[in-house]
Amino acid sequence: LTIARSYLGVIETPGPGTTPIIGQWLKRLRAWWTDDATPWCGVFAADVITEAGLEPPPQWYRAKAWASWGVALTAPVLGCVVVFERTGGGHVGFVVGRDPRGRLMVLGGNQGDRVSIVPFDPTRVIALRWPAGDFERLPLPVIQTSAASSSQEA
Repeated sequence: LTIARSYLGVIETPGPGTTPIIGQWLKRLRAWWTDDATPWCGVFAADVITEAGLEPPPQWYRAKAWASWGVALTAPVLGCVVVFERTGGGHVGFVVGRDPRGRLMVLGGNQGDRVSIVPFDPTRVIALRWPAGDFERLPLPVIQTSAASSSQEA
């Protein structure tokens, strides 16, 4: 999460350009495309996981590919990977907490065209994943927010 939080505020470049840091992620991951107009939540997750010394799934660029990464969880824990259903595809991010209404607070890329923390309706969750191995699992903190639930991830 420390790595993911370091990217908070990175914003997608509107139009034909590419935000330099997103371009660096694409290059490090050996993507065959170079623009941030393509949905990039999987790019963000893969770069963070790679920087942490772990292996992303083979098709890291597909949000729903993360649904088979690592090991399954039955409940969210701090820092776990979460995969959501959305119209036209999926979305992937990292759980950083829960709000008083029970929504998951998710740190992810391409959330409103930026790296941000926003609340998500837990009924959209299709997978909760954790890296294989002996990593400490911490409970979710409660995070106060008045933000609307995310509905804009692509």
